Amino acid sequence: MRYFLDAEYNGFGGELIALALVPEDEGAPSFYAAVECAAPTSWVVEHILPVLQTEPLSRAELADRFAGYLIDDQNPLLVADWPEDIAHAARLLVTGPGRMKPIRSIRFELVDPVLIGPIPPGETPHNARSDAAALRAAVLDYESRMAR
Repeated sequence: MRYFLDAEYNGFGGELIALALVPEDEGAPSFYAAVECAAPTSWVVEHILPVLQTEPLSRAELADRFAGYLIDDQNPLLVADWPEDIAHAARLLVTGPGRMKPIRSIRFELVDPVLIGPIPPGETPHNARSDAAALRAAVLDYESRMAR
């Protein structure tokens, strides 16, 4: 299945704060979780933390839940509009030197938001689940327009 991915993190190159996957299938449950941010930037304090809408987990628990969410999908495709979102998702699977969470396979796709058209802000900007849902809507709209 295809999942639309968004992540929030603590500034450029910063640690992960929240990650969401919104499946293409509207009937399937989405994934959304956050980790505690020990030293948030002022921008994060103002824009991301107030809209988390979930209690932060430990990084290990977030990684467990993320891998558990994807484990039964034999061919998940995670679609993002920013490379750092993909990097954060991939890093969640790493558990130590030479070790990773069990996952059958996983693919990533990076879409250029300029090519698919403007991605309107999600219902709750800077909330990863809301932003992933907005990405889903924009990509599906673009694909619909291209199929005509």
